[in-house]
Amino acid sequence: MRWTSILAIYALFWVLSAFLTMPFGVRTHEEEGVEKVPGQADSAPANFRPGRIALRATILAAVLFALYYANYVNGWIEVGDLNLFGEPPEIEGLDAY
Repeated sequence: MRWTSILAIYALFWVLSAFLTMPFGVRTHEEEGVEKVPGQADSAPANFRPGRIALRATILAAVLFALYYANYVNGWIEVGDLNLFGEPPEIEGLDAY
């Protein structure tokens, strides 16, 4: 696998991980007991920490990518294993194709 492919796949795992970890540990102003700014949404976070989210996403993405790469090298799950519906039915009259 080329290093550019590794980088692109890791980036995809990182973005997925960032969206998965973003809602955890975030509290609203009401939960924190802090006064809201006029016009602020009720669901706005009071303690948004992008560095913590990035760190969590990096760790989760590294674990997920390690599992992906181990599967790529060892071939534990292949494309044929993901065929959930079985073989497609044969259709008569398609011999020309």
